[in-house]
Amino acid sequence: MIRILVGCFLALAALAGPSQADDKFLPKDRGEITMSFAPLVKRTAPAVVNVYAKTIQREPQQAGGPFDDPFFRQFFGGNSNGAPRERIASSLGSGVIINANGTIITNNHVIKNATDIRVALADKREFPAKVILADERTDLAVLKIDVADESLPVLPLANSDDLEVGDLVLAIGDPFGVGQTVTSGIISALARNNVGISDYQFFIQTDAAINPGNSGGALVNMKGELIGINTAIFSKSGGSIGIGFSIPSNMVATVIQSAQTGKAIQRPWLGGEFQNVTQDLADSLGLARPEGVLVTNISPQSPLAKAGLKRGDVLMAFDGKALDNAQGLNYLLGTSRVGDSKLIEYRRGDASFQATLQMVSAPETVARNQTEITGKNPFAGMVVANLSPAVADELNMPADATGVVIMDIKNGPAAQFVQKGDIVREVNGQKIDTVASLNTMINQSPRRWVIGFERAGQLIYLRLGL
Repeated sequence: MIRILVGCFLALAALAGPSQADDKFLPKDRGEITMSFAPLVKRTAPAVVNVYAKTIQREPQQAGGPFDDPFFRQFFGGNSNGAPRERIASSLGSGVIINANGTIITNNHVIKNATDIRVALADKREFPAKVILADERTDLAVLKIDVADESLPVLPLANSDDLEVGDLVLAIGDPFGVGQTVTSGIISALARNNVGISDYQFFIQTDAAINPGNSGGALVNMKGELIGINTAIFSKSGGSIGIGFSIPSNMVATVIQSAQTGKAIQRPWLGGEFQNVTQDLADSLGLARPEGVLVTNISPQSPLAKAGLKRGDVLMAFDGKALDNAQGLNYLLGTSRVGDSKLIEYRRGDASFQATLQMVSAPETVARNQTEITGKNPFAGMVVANLSPAVADELNMPADATGVVIMDIKNGPAAQFVQKGDIVREVNGQKIDTVASLNTMINQSPRRWVIGFERAGQLIYLRLGL
């Protein structure tokens, strides 16, 4: 049987022998079949670390606490659970050393809201870590540990655009806290979207076993280069079933670059809304197959408008790369830099066109006046801001959205009925269009409140009072 298998491999290798420009090949003999990943693991594993994070979580407390007073009961009933009780929760993840000075990349969800972060190296030494940059939109974070003058092992970044389905990969991390673990597999798919992890739905899928604790760990190629940060799995049981997702290294590189410059991440803005092209749309648009991205709306001050594009155009390629869906466009935009110029190819009717787009940041056309609302009112705990294209872009909202948007929700009554991204439209019959007008209504301290807010395009009214 072994001779037959080896003979098959040799026959396939002869038929599909590699060209001089391609270093990927099938095994040629028994020796190659029994090759080991051990040398590759020895070279890469020391650059993968464990990340321990502690967070303070708040749990409902029995009635009788300082928040168990008539004011809060008038909104939420007489059986208020009172003030939250704090407890310390620990989480475990992984990370990758990307600079010999102790700079580490990991997932944002591993260290989100952490009050204490520690990093354990492969040699079991532990160091306190500080957050240099945390980016919720990409679900990536950059940490720094102080190793004095020591030079730590690092993983170089590969160009993730060069990956192909079927490439061999290794996943390195600390699943379930059992200790550093290496698993092998292949790239199962590229450009996976609708995973629901971050704003940039464009992931490498692998069948290399990834489990809880692997988040933030390394996905490496056979050259010992970092091709992705392991981020999530698809599982109904909580364990690996061979469907894992990693953030491509090209996206990782943009976050690392921002961390190294010490500046906030600047993302290019197109100022448009887009829709995937279905078969029905392709038929109506005269396309041979579903491809490209349909432009459904354009902001008048956007780079798209300035380049002459219109609603109804179909974007076919961005910077020479074909577009299959809106998530792919979003990824290519996210890995571009403000100040660049990119060639866009698009169709309008039966004609094809090209245009050059200038990569610019979304403009802040009105002062955001970001404010955290406090005091005894149903808005307490909201962090609100005036909407502009810049704020809308941060929240992944339509570029032409206006009004007062909820940027975040701290502890308080507001957490009971609003969500991040809701727009406050009306309070007690008065239109709310700025943070200042909202503050004016709050300062009137009425006994009854009728609040209208917009969520996902729908207007919702809430009545609060005695």
